[in-house]
Amino acid sequence: MIMRPQPGEYAPYAIGYIELVPAGSDLWTLLAQQPDELKALLQAVSDAEANTRPAPEEWSIKEVIGHINDTERIFAYRALRIARVDTTPLAGFEQDDYVRGTDFNKRPLADLVEEFACQRRANVLCFQALTEAEISRQGTASDHAVSTRALLFMLAGHVIHHLESLKTAYGIGG
Repeated sequence: MIMRPQPGEYAPYAIGYIELVPAGSDLWTLLAQQPDELKALLQAVSDAEANTRPAPEEWSIKEVIGHINDTERIFAYRALRIARVDTTPLAGFEQDDYVRGTDFNKRPLADLVEEFACQRRANVLCFQALTEAEISRQGTASDHAVSTRALLFMLAGHVIHHLESLKTAYGIGG
């Protein structure tokens, strides 16, 4: 079982994601189950519904899933580089620019959900093989120290955050 990251292993903004991971969770099981949870939550949502925004300044459902996919790639890339002892400081990213940089609404919702499932499966296979030393390694991302462990928790917490947002702000599944 991977221990929860400690302060000093992540930037202050990441605490929100890390705290969303339930205490005592088996992180590998949680990471592996999240694609199915996302798919189940969105199964009754049509492509037309997934293109709508709850408010003009909010993302559409497809944009939320596209954002989840982009963030999965970025956090996983950071985790891999740090686990492999790459000490190059890693740049931050502006999530709104990434969403504005493409049109997720042109894609089928099912494809976006499947893309997440494929990425997550590959990430679980990759990161489950890490040793405790690799999981504990620290590097720099977005001008803050971060450990591989913290990034793995952030992967899970980020999806928990958006699952809750889809349920509450978007009224899905309820």
